[in-house]
Amino acid sequence: MRSLRFLSLLALALSATLRAADAPASEPVPKVDYVSVFNGKDLTGWKDAKDNKFWKVVDGVLVGENDEKLKGNMLYTEKAYGDVVISLECRFSGEIDSGIMVRRDKAGKKDMQMQIGVSRSLKKDMTCTYYVGKYPEAGFAPKVEKLWKKDAWNQIVFRAKGDTYTVWLNGEQVSQLTDPAYPTPYAIGLQIHGGLKMKVEYRNIQVAELK
Repeated sequence: MRSLRFLSLLALALSATLRAADAPASEPVPKVDYVSVFNGKDLTGWKDAKDNKFWKVVDGVLVGENDEKLKGNMLYTEKAYGDVVISLECRFSGEIDSGIMVRRDKAGKKDMQMQIGVSRSLKKDMTCTYYVGKYPEAGFAPKVEKLWKKDAWNQIVFRAKGDTYTVWLNGEQVSQLTDPAYPTPYAIGLQIHGGLKMKVEYRNIQVAELK
């Protein structure tokens, strides 16, 4: 009986070791040369910014708001990016549904999205995970629950490099996903989901193009 118990424990230990070996090693936050894409004064450098009722700048902060009666909105940079690192600070309270978009599929129609806030389809917080028509389990971010500072500023770094997408939250890597379906350079987008009363804030929005 003891031998069987020992063998069972050994098998569990080996299984855990193999899983750890298969998991990608965490990387430090990339050190890159950033360029600001938000001047803290107005929406210069962003598409469809004039008379945009969803977005405004208040005290150096980009504020996105919506209510139950309005459709959603996407605010895109005027410039398109391929391989890129995006760094920004985000703050929200209550139930929101936002996200950061980067690149598009081969048809040039669908964005790669990194979710911020509650998924309307899953009805749970999926911050720092990836939405590609669904939420692939390989890109889940279980550490976010402990790392996210409620009602405070949080730093998000989102890197798109080749087919691999990586997110760091407050200095720690929280998710990574490899998906070859989004190779097309496109503008960086910030989302406000439709039909939801919400408020999300962004500041210190910077990007670094990877060569």
